[in-house]
Amino acid sequence: MSKKRVSSLDVARLAGVSQSAVSRVFSKIGTASTVSTEMRKRVMEAAEQLGYRPNALARAVFIGKSRIVAVLFSYLDNPFYADALERICSELQSNGYHALVFMMPETTQGIDEVMEEILQYQVDGMITASVELSSTICQRCHDAGIPVVMFIRTQDDPRLSAVTADNVAGARNVAQFLVRSGLNRISLIAGWEQASTNRDREIGFSAGLSELGVALHSRAVGHFDRLKAAEAARTLFDVDAKRRPDAVFVANDYMAISVMDTLRYELKLRIPEDVSVVGYDDIGLASFPTYNLTTVSQPLASMVTATVQMLVTKIETRDTDPEHISIGGKLIIRGSTRASRN
Repeated sequence: MSKKRVSSLDVARLAGVSQSAVSRVFSKIGTASTVSTEMRKRVMEAAEQLGYRPNALARAVFIGKSRIVAVLFSYLDNPFYADALERICSELQSNGYHALVFMMPETTQGIDEVMEEILQYQVDGMITASVELSSTICQRCHDAGIPVVMFIRTQDDPRLSAVTADNVAGARNVAQFLVRSGLNRISLIAGWEQASTNRDREIGFSAGLSELGVALHSRAVGHFDRLKAAEAARTLFDVDAKRRPDAVFVANDYMAISVMDTLRYELKLRIPEDVSVVGYDDIGLASFPTYNLTTVSQPLASMVTATVQMLVTKIETRDTDPEHISIGGKLIIRGSTRASRN
């Protein structure tokens, strides 16, 4: 026979206090401060004796808040997103919230079914990363009073708040760095073309080249995927030497690592003597001697803190005015580009 679950009422009877007093003792939202030291001692002793553990879901119903935030990711293959997820969960916990993680399709197809499940958990807010939200879903969240903050990626929807890197400025710096390094056959391997991160990086990169009077030599699409990035590298570089790029900007480090492996071990090109390679994100592997990748470092810690603080403010003050914070990054010059050797 299963053991009967101990309730807060059982603890109250043993401690000789009201059930609401027990709730206040175990509260994490400020009401615990109204409990005397003596009462707290009696309640904790009774709880220990009975083996009582507070029911967080029941308390959520009572106070009208679950203290749960839905965190939506499309994929974690890219180490940048795995690191981001860990940081988001830790930052939420330090603010008294807990993450309920959902893995989503990269496009809006099939997201409605998952969204229905998310809403059933009565989450207080939502953080999305590498996820596209349809206008219908945005409206449902708005109607349900669920604040949404987009992390890294944003959309052209006035109801959504977002925290992103300044991708336009970062990619412009890459273009100008390559041109000023004496390179002139400069190519691009783009990511997933519908993503705002890719769009903004392409805009900045094209602008940086144009400002210095250089046209983009060639372009291929890697879809933020390791295997597709390798295929994009073959498309651009498995050509006659006179038409081959002397530099390539890859829209993130995850693809850039695959591109470097393909150039070196399959196409037998030297980096940076034959071709300079630049990525974006500054993931851990980028600094490994094997790759020594020149890249743009995203201020991940600052971006995570800003995202969580923005969401918590919206939850606790019901501030629904949308806002977009863009945080600048830094070009990290390493050995994958010719200029670092000069």
